[in-house]
Amino acid sequence: MSNLKNVQPLDDFNWDEFENGRVASTSHEVLEKAYDETLNRIQEHEVVDGTVISLDKKEVVVNIGYKSDGIISTSEFRYNPDLKVGDTVEVYVESQENKKGQLELSHKKARMTRSWDKINEALESDEILQGFIKCRTKGGMIVDVFGIEAFLPGSQIDVHPIRDYDMFVGKTMEFKVVKINQEYRNVVVSHKALIEAELEAQKKEIISHLEKGQVLEGTVKNITSYGVFVDLGGVDGLIHITDLSWGRVSDPHEVVSLDQKINVVILDFDEEKKRIALGLKQLTPHPWDALDENLKVGDHVKGKVVVMADYGAFVEIAPGVEGLIHVSEMSWSQHLRSAQDFMKVGDEVEAVILTLDRAERKMSLGIKQLKEDPWEAIETKYPVGSKHTAKVRNFTNFGIFVELEEGVDGLIHISDLSWTKKVKHPSEFTSVGASIDVVVLEIDKENRRLSLGHKQLEKNPWDEYEAIYTPGSVHQGTITELMDKGAVVALAEGGEGFATPKHLTKEDGTVAKKGETLDFKVIEFVKETKRIILSHSRTFEEGNEPVAKPAHKRANGGRKSNNETAMINNVAASTSLGDIDALAKLKAQMEGKA
Repeated sequence: MSNLKNVQPLDDFNWDEFENGRVASTSHEVLEKAYDETLNRIQEHEVVDGTVISLDKKEVVVNIGYKSDGIISTSEFRYNPDLKVGDTVEVYVESQENKKGQLELSHKKARMTRSWDKINEALESDEILQGFIKCRTKGGMIVDVFGIEAFLPGSQIDVHPIRDYDMFVGKTMEFKVVKINQEYRNVVVSHKALIEAELEAQKKEIISHLEKGQVLEGTVKNITSYGVFVDLGGVDGLIHITDLSWGRVSDPHEVVSLDQKINVVILDFDEEKKRIALGLKQLTPHPWDALDENLKVGDHVKGKVVVMADYGAFVEIAPGVEGLIHVSEMSWSQHLRSAQDFMKVGDEVEAVILTLDRAERKMSLGIKQLKEDPWEAIETKYPVGSKHTAKVRNFTNFGIFVELEEGVDGLIHISDLSWTKKVKHPSEFTSVGASIDVVVLEIDKENRRLSLGHKQLEKNPWDEYEAIYTPGSVHQGTITELMDKGAVVALAEGGEGFATPKHLTKEDGTVAKKGETLDFKVIEFVKETKRIILSHSRTFEEGNEPVAKPAHKRANGGRKSNNETAMINNVAASTSLGDIDALAKLKAQMEGKA
C-alpha cells in the first residue's frame, strides 16, 4: 500500500465539474487503469506473501495487495493451529480471476513449491537436512522434509543392518537427499551417507594395519546364504560359507548366530576395494591331517551322503573328509543311470575305498564291490544252451537288450526272434519292461556280453516245411500284406510265402486283395534262405508246363553249380523279372542238362 503515497492527480481532471456535482468526462477504462496502477502486480503460478485479514472454521481470507482478496480453506492451515489475523503466510496464485471473478490462492501448493525448490537445492549443494520420520513402510521409512514425504530405504538408515525399524518412528534425524524423480515427485534420502565418509577414513586406517594370517575378534553382523559378515571394529569382513567349516555347510546359521563374538583369521584383503576375506575353519586343523593312518585301499568305511550329483554321490566319512562314489561304482549293471536311483542326501551307506590320495586329499569309493561280480561265475550260472527268463530293457534296430539280473545283460538279435515271422523292428515282437524267454547262444566274458536267442526255444519249423511245401503242392493261405512287388501270404500249415503281382490274379480276372483266403500252389521252396514262392493263378491254369522241383532234391542226388543256384534265387526273389513261368522253364532246362 506504499504506492498510494506516489499517486498523482490526473492532468486533465475537471475539478469544476467535480465541485458542481456533474459527471466527469473521464472514461471508465481510464479510471480502472489508474486504480490498477495503485495495486501490486502479480503473476499466476507464483508464490507470494500475503496477510491474514480474517478467518473462521471454514475459510481464511488473505490479502496480497491485489484488487481482490483470496479465500483459502482452513484445512490447509491445519498444521498451524496458532494461525491468527495479521499473520504473514505464503500463498500460491492459482488464478488472478476465476469464473466468479475471485482471486484463487492455495497455501498448500505454496508450501509444496517452496519445499520442492529447497529439496532440489539440497541435492545440488549436498546440504544436510532435518527430517521427521513419520512411519514405517515396505522396505524402509517415510520421512517428512519441508512438508514433502521422502522415502528412506532400510539399507540407508545405518551402516549396520537394521532389524527393528519401529524404533526410529517419531525421531528427527539428519539426512542427505540422494535421488529425486522429477516426473513423479519422488524423493529418496539417506542417513547412512552422513556417516560413510567418516567410516571411510576409519576403514583405511584399520586396513593399513592388517596382515594375512592375523587372528582378530569380531562380531557377527549379518548372515546371508553365501556367507557371514563380521564387524572387525569399524570395517567389515566376509567369511564365505566354504570357510566356515571343514565339513559341508548348507546354512551358515548352523555354525554362527547374529551378534556372536568369534575369532577369525584374515585370508586376504584388498586395500583399494576395501574387501577383507576371513576364515573360521582355518583356526582348527584340517580333518585330513587327523585321518587314521592305517586306513588304506580296500577297507570298508561308513558315512553319510552329503551331496548328490548326476555323476555320483559325495559321502562324508568324517567331518571334513569326503569320498566320491561314482555312479559306475554303484552297480555292476552297465545301464546308464542317475546316482539318485541308488541313494539320496542323508542316507547312511557303507562303501569300499577304491583310491586314496592323502596329498591331494581325494578319495574314491564304491558300493558295488560289496557284492560279488556276477560275471566272475557267468559260465556256471548262464552256460551256453541254458534257458532263462529276462526283462526287456530297450530296443535297437538290430535287436533287443535284456537283463537277466542286475549287471548281466544280453542281446537278442532281430534274426533270432522268430523262425517264420519277418520282424522289421523289435517293438513289433515285445515291449519294454516285458519278460521274455531266452536261450544263451554265446558268452563273451572279457567284454561282458551275452548273445541270446528266442526262436531257439522251439524246433526249426523249416525242417517240417521242407516236407510240406514241396513244389507243385497246393495250400490254403491268407494275404496279410500287399506291396508293389507282391503279397505276403500266411499259410495254413504255418510260415509265410510270397506271391508276385502276376500270380495274384484270380480266375475271374480280378486281383486278390489283402485279407483274402485263397489256394496257392508252391512254385519254389528254398530252405537255406527260408523262402516260399507261391502262385494263386497256377491253381486254375492248365498245368502243361513242368513243375519245378526242389533245388535240394535232384534225381541223381547231385548238386547244381553255384551259378545255376544264383540264377534261380535271383529270379525267384526279384519281381523285376516278373514271370514265374520263365523260372519254371529255366529250372526244367537245367534239370534236362543234368
